[in-house]
Amino acid sequence: MKMRLVFLLLTLVVLVAARPKAGPKQKCKSGPVDLVFLIDSSRSVRPHEFETMRKFMIDILSTLDIGLNATRVGVVQYSSQVRTEFSLKAHAKLDTMVKGINEIIPLAQGTMTGLAIKFVMDTAFVAEEGDRPKVPNVVVIVTDGRPQDRVAEVAIEAREKGIEIFAVGVARADMASLRAMASPPFEDHVFLVESFDLIHQFGLQFQDKLCGVDLCVESKHGCEQICESSPGSFHCLCLPGYSLNEDGKTCAAIDLCAEGKHDCEQICISAPGVFTCDCNAGYTLNDDKKACTPIDLCAEGKHDCEQICISAPGVFTCDCNTGYTLNDDKKACTPIDLCAEGKHDCEQICISAPGVFSCDCNAGYTLNDDKKACTPIDLCAEGKHDCEQICISAPGVFTCDCNTGYTLNDDKKACTPIDLCAEGKHDCEQICISAPGVFTCDCNKGFKLNKDKKTCTDMDMCNTVKHGCEHQCVNTPGSFYCICPEGQLLQEDGKSCGTCKSANIDLVLLIDGSKSVRPQNFELVKKFVNQVVDSLDVSAHGTRVGFVQYSSRVRTEFPLNMYHTAAEIKAAVMKVDYMEKGTMTGLALKHMLENSFSESEGARPLDRNIPRIGLVFTDGRSQDDITEFAKKAKEAGITMYAVGVGKAVEDELREIASEPTEKHFYYTTDFSAISTIAENLKLNICPAESQGEIEVKDPCACESLVEFQQATMSSLEQLTQKLSAMTARLEQLENQLLSKK
Repeated sequence: MKMRLVFLLLTLVVLVAARPKAGPKQKCKSGPVDLVFLIDSSRSVRPHEFETMRKFMIDILSTLDIGLNATRVGVVQYSSQVRTEFSLKAHAKLDTMVKGINEIIPLAQGTMTGLAIKFVMDTAFVAEEGDRPKVPNVVVIVTDGRPQDRVAEVAIEAREKGIEIFAVGVARADMASLRAMASPPFEDHVFLVESFDLIHQFGLQFQDKLCGVDLCVESKHGCEQICESSPGSFHCLCLPGYSLNEDGKTCAAIDLCAEGKHDCEQICISAPGVFTCDCNAGYTLNDDKKACTPIDLCAEGKHDCEQICISAPGVFTCDCNTGYTLNDDKKACTPIDLCAEGKHDCEQICISAPGVFSCDCNAGYTLNDDKKACTPIDLCAEGKHDCEQICISAPGVFTCDCNTGYTLNDDKKACTPIDLCAEGKHDCEQICISAPGVFTCDCNKGFKLNKDKKTCTDMDMCNTVKHGCEHQCVNTPGSFYCICPEGQLLQEDGKSCGTCKSANIDLVLLIDGSKSVRPQNFELVKKFVNQVVDSLDVSAHGTRVGFVQYSSRVRTEFPLNMYHTAAEIKAAVMKVDYMEKGTMTGLALKHMLENSFSESEGARPLDRNIPRIGLVFTDGRSQDDITEFAKKAKEAGITMYAVGVGKAVEDELREIASEPTEKHFYYTTDFSAISTIAENLKLNICPAESQGEIEVKDPCACESLVEFQQATMSSLEQLTQKLSAMTARLEQLENQLLSKK
């Protein structure tokens, strides 16, 4: 209270001009104050009015005790913006402060009073700008108009931070806005002056209050305890613990307990203006001297209960855990044994715990869901066994057994089929087929089982089966083979016949479809390809043909395994579309090597020794290097033919062709002559000649070799059949010997 009053007196001293009777140099002495003038320099304040405001500030400053350890003064002007003219720490003397005020230039804009108060609160009253701790902060706002923003909220915030605000309004100023800015009481902090000409005189009305006599000292005030002076007056106060009576002079002791103004939990003991707390019996006062805690003898261990201690404030009783009963001494406990007392319904085993029981079962049994009855454990039914065939169950255990025709192993789990054939306990002439504990007889291929279901008779395979021989079927014991007429060769399928020209090959045609070939010539190329196909014996088991076209890129038109007749291939060739771009022969050779002769595209495995032949047709120089893949193709065992027309480069053709080059390299100047090349191209050769080592003179020069192979195959088949029959007979004799033992 006293501190607030001091702030008020100090601030009013700042606002009031010197007393007329004291002379211009007499000053009202005050303690340290941090004072900021917040002056309105909006456009509505005319120049001569601003000069009056300047004089007002200088007049007030002349009444103050200016100094860094006395009164510090700062000046902030505002309109639509806010600007610090000088801070609290800027001037230590009156003359420099007056000079600073005289140098102020008005802003002449709007009236943002709320913004200005916020600025002073956040910026002017800070240590960096000279604000001192524990020194009153005072703001004197001088304005001539209504604020253009909100002032109430920011003024409250400023006052809550301890800033005392005086609002001085001139002429058009709004009283409601002044009261919203100023600190209470408003009669001490709000002033309204009719014009700027009178602003420097408004402080005269407070002259007697600010510099008057101390009535508490110089009058009979009548206060019972304390008299406190205020400007031109006094009021009575009471000592701490007392309140002022209605007469405004005498004091009465404050009984906080009776008024309920205490926070004791149980007992309140009153003294004037203060109180102390206490607790009921069985309780102790907490460290906060307000709340009470029951004295827990149980928690403090001040009891002799065996199990449970039940606490009441300052006393205790004993009890027992569930399943126990309290003894007569009211302290010790005895467990309740329901199993021993027969108070259970377990089918087999009762397990006791204090006051409760649980049921269990004998070995080999499992407890039911009712937790009382027992069911035998059937390991066989639950699949918890490792018997291979038959599981025989007993409660909690099992034994293994076998099906008919099996015998139990030494591990007593797995079963082994009884193999009468292996044990020689059969009378089959050739083949014994075993099943567990039994057997049946069968015969070798080419023999049939007799009615006795034991012995076998040789069959005439040529007359009894669909042998499929194209020319003639030759019977052998238990089998047959096919032969062909003189001058023809038995094909890979072992049934069909063909001339020597029908040797099996895998042929890939690598055809140039570049722009230089031209469409009409490309049609001649396709006819050339079909003439080559006409010279082949095409079939799935005979010769296979694949077609690849290349230009700036490579395209497989059809792989080796797509077509199986010459007619299908020729029809597919005529449907091929002309690519008409560059000449990337090297890229085409790479594609042929890595893709066309792969088994996934129909090339037969290398171990079958089917010749692989590549035929490259081109009409010009390659636009990429051919050396690497031409060499790799020949190293991979592919016989390479090179056919060139027109501007084809002979050196490139020879590099592509296999040795001897003369046999695998062809060239003509124009496309009209390529049919002649097709006639001269000898692709239909025997396997040995397809490698380019022997030039075929006679299309049937292989006839003697074919006849030799046929005779050899026939002899081998006969020897195989005789060996099979002999082996079967030896087994029969061996079994008979074993049975006699």
